Amino acid sequence: MGHDTSYKIFFISDSAATVDFGNVIDEEKNRRSIALFKHLTKYPLDGMIEAIPAYSSVTIYYDVPRLRKKLPQQRKVYDWLENELHKLMRLDFSDIEPKANIVRIPVCYGNEFGPDLKWMAGKKNIPPEEIVRVHASKQYRVYMLGFLPGFAYMGEVDDQIAIPRKQQPQPVLAGSVGIAGRQTGVYPLNSPGGWQIIGRTPAKIFDKNTEELCLLRAGDYVEFIAITKDEFENYQGGRF
Repeated sequence: MGHDTSYKIFFISDSAATVDFGNVIDEEKNRRSIALFKHLTKYPLDGMIEAIPAYSSVTIYYDVPRLRKKLPQQRKVYDWLENELHKLMRLDFSDIEPKANIVRIPVCYGNEFGPDLKWMAGKKNIPPEEIVRVHASKQYRVYMLGFLPGFAYMGEVDDQIAIPRKQQPQPVLAGSVGIAGRQTGVYPLNSPGGWQIIGRTPAKIFDKNTEELCLLRAGDYVEFIAITKDEFENYQGGRF
């Protein structure tokens, strides 16, 4: 990553600071965010409680009372942490992101599995089969997890199938695959949601009974594999 002046540090509370690389969805900025997050995970700052990565930023939560005890009385925690973060940004940890992990997720598109697919096809003036083909034709980067445990924000979808989210959230089943803007994602749990649902996967995206709770992690790449209704109903896990 090296020394890079294209970042900002700001405090979102008296116990949390954010390093921001730019408020955009951008793969390179996301790589920087994940690299910083992994570095902080391996080498936490004094007083750090946790670090949380987002699309193009990392937020660091810290223990104020602990740092006040550690620092000289005249030194403010705010100033100390900001200085430490600036020093950290001068380090080179550009190669910390490991080789990309590719996860293939089976999806049954349309009908009861994708209730918004036909509406979306009419809105975009292209056949439903073309939406499926385009959606399943590329790899999507997992930019971040949020909203629900294991919900991965992925992008970016082709302009042909980009579509605004719904104005009002509706009930969504676990495994539902949706599009909102140029993002795509899979609902890990039953939940209200506003994404346009085009299919559903039988794979478990979040499983509280496994050691690795979430199927996806920030920095992964996802390929969607179209399957039939019969394959969906008889899915036993495994790779596609």
